[in-house]
Amino acid sequence: MLRRAWDNACAAWPGVDLSATVFVRHLSMRISSEEVEGPLERLLEHLVLADLFIACACVNGVAGAIEALEQHYLGKLPHALAYLRLPEQILDDVCQIVRIHLLVGTAESRPRLAEYTGRGALLSWIRVIAVRMALKQGGVGREAPEENVLTLIEALAEPSSNAEIDLIKRRYRKEFRLAVRDAFTSLSDDQRHLLRLHFIDRLSTIEMGPLFRVNQSTISRWIKSARQIVYEGTKSRLQERLRLSSREFESLLADIESQIDVGLSQVLEEGGGT
Repeated sequence: MLRRAWDNACAAWPGVDLSATVFVRHLSMRISSEEVEGPLERLLEHLVLADLFIACACVNGVAGAIEALEQHYLGKLPHALAYLRLPEQILDDVCQIVRIHLLVGTAESRPRLAEYTGRGALLSWIRVIAVRMALKQGGVGREAPEENVLTLIEALAEPSSNAEIDLIKRRYRKEFRLAVRDAFTSLSDDQRHLLRLHFIDRLSTIEMGPLFRVNQSTISRWIKSARQIVYEGTKSRLQERLRLSSREFESLLADIESQIDVGLSQVLEEGGGT
């Protein structure tokens, strides 16, 4: 089974000659004691083996590995970070700092690429590191123009049987758009990135834990907090802008809350997949 995993990973990188022995050793060192007790086949199914293969090859100095990493991952960083609206010079600096941290390391730590476990896509993992570097560099502005903003009203379910509420939705479409835009853009840069990884890159809270070096419950709490900010912000802004009866307003809010996950996915899809 391990030989087949190595064969499949090799097929993804025909120009990188990494031995099966080195790869399997690298893989085994990234498996927890709890996971060892479970079925190997199920464990392998949850790993991105091709990504783990190229990371292992880079860490072990295999010829051609760093070039492949540059072409397929690091070279895509400027596009992956475009939503941050970084000045060109800061973007270049961030990408270079990420290269150093991944491949060389610092006086305080070994090359970060050695920490990649294969849980979740390598490009997403690198992007998390890059965003953190960008925040440290101070290049991420708070006034990104309508970044990833798509009103939640676009994501509401198909017209329901309640004709009165459907009429309210259509009538106050503009107000919804403004309220959701303001609520979403009030999130911090870290919160936006967290939601982007969860809703766009489809990373589970288990996969996101190692990326942020916290446990699953902490990730879940962060996501819940960000979602609540969007909902509460939308609610307060609508209260300011709409003049509806209490019954109408509460019915409308209940419908929004029931669709909040779908809505966040749609909001983030509008440019969030870069």
